[in-house]
Amino acid sequence: MTITGRTRLMAIIGDPVAPLRSPALFNERFARLGMDAAFVAFEVPAGELPAAWGGLTRLRNLDGLVITMPHKEAVVPLLDTLGPTARRTGTVNTVRRRPEGGWEGEMFDGEGFRDGLERAGHPVRGAAILQVGCGAAGRAIAHALAGAGAARLLLHDAAPGRASALAQALSEAHPGLSVAGGQPNPEGLDIVVNATPLGLRKGDPLPFDASRLRPPQVVADVIPNPEVTPLIAAARAAGCATVTGRSMHEGQARLAAAWLGIAGWEG
Repeated sequence: MTITGRTRLMAIIGDPVAPLRSPALFNERFARLGMDAAFVAFEVPAGELPAAWGGLTRLRNLDGLVITMPHKEAVVPLLDTLGPTARRTGTVNTVRRRPEGGWEGEMFDGEGFRDGLERAGHPVRGAAILQVGCGAAGRAIAHALAGAGAARLLLHDAAPGRASALAQALSEAHPGLSVAGGQPNPEGLDIVVNATPLGLRKGDPLPFDASRLRPPQVVADVIPNPEVTPLIAAARAAGCATVTGRSMHEGQARLAAAWLGIAGWEG
């Protein structure tokens, strides 16, 4: 890669950034497409995004940003406008500069997750699903699963009230959906989703009791690095089909790239 004075910049903002796959993925695509562009990572601690935002908005060669934890909700009030999924979920994972000035945000985690799941051969329509984790990415994933025709969603989150609040929002948006908050018991369900950060750090506990997993259940994780999390390893040991966080990451990257105006991503 040759960086010049004309190089356009994109970046990902999060904390931590060392495990992130986006810089390598985007820069590989830029090189293949012959784009004079570079993608970097900015490590911004929780609570510091408003202070950093003023400087970022003044960088005239910065065209777009990917937003990851812990900033997917904190970035919302800093933006000038939101796309439909961002408005519905109150979360953002991609930001682009508007031609008329200012910034627009949208959320692709949910549709990226659904896309990765279905490309792996596991349709959502008619499925009964346990989702553990109802934070920023979890809200987007639950809305995407409901929109894709899931028959039943059982939601769980360690934060009191978070799962029930999401269940209420989904009931209002999708009247035909069976949805409720409850304990993270995967028994009898078709697809089991980990939408928590558990598994990102060494020594994390499992998000639920994996001894209850049985084939032909499908177990999907949102964590792309490490790709084989302890949950994915336990699910494979139990004989279950698995979809790793890499599938979600690549799915949301495809959608985000198109929204950012990067043509030929899958070329």
